Amino acid sequence: MLTAEDHALVADAIRGAEARTDGEISAVIAPESDSYADVTLHWALLLALLPLAWFATFPGTLRWVMTLIEPWAAEPSLRLMVTYLLLKTAGAFIVGWLIFRIPRVKLALTPDATKARRVRRRAIMLFQVGTERRTATRTGVLVYLSLAERRAEIVADQSIQSKIGGEEWGEAMVALLDGVRAGQPGQGIAAAVAKIGDVLAGHFPHTGTDPNELPDRLIQL
Repeated sequence: MLTAEDHALVADAIRGAEARTDGEISAVIAPESDSYADVTLHWALLLALLPLAWFATFPGTLRWVMTLIEPWAAEPSLRLMVTYLLLKTAGAFIVGWLIFRIPRVKLALTPDATKARRVRRRAIMLFQVGTERRTATRTGVLVYLSLAERRAEIVADQSIQSKIGGEEWGEAMVALLDGVRAGQPGQGIAAAVAKIGDVLAGHFPHTGTDPNELPDRLIQL
């Protein structure tokens, strides 16, 4: 996913940014933020219901199918009809589950709002585990990139949020996503870290008294 050069580039960017500010930056990259298993299940269930909806709308087609299966019967067997519908529904569900679990298909069918929420949720969880309150002055910032969704989040600690609004991370986010679109996520993260360093330096300039409390490296999940 990333080369050793990418990791070195991001590490250098973090050290360079932190040389100008008392804020500390951590960077995390993940292949995806969620399995989206529920999306697969929802679409498979929808596909499974289509045969039932079809036969409910056009009941004559079910009778026609029954005459093909049991041509000698004067009236189709209720047991046969129920068995056929159950098998049809189960078959549609299995086919749908196999198709909709393909990563590209699954993500294409996942609403953008759902992807945004889950990327944000994962970023906050990682921030709480690895960055929040890990610095004495609560000046940690997490840069999180989720590759499958092609989305990123910047999450800041309490002291930073009190002085820096979310809109000030705009240039950093643009730089990060530009790198992803160009197929160079490592360079995108490094560029974002540099932009974050610029913002932090304006509000939390380097004093030389704040110890380095977060790892200066890219964490790849």
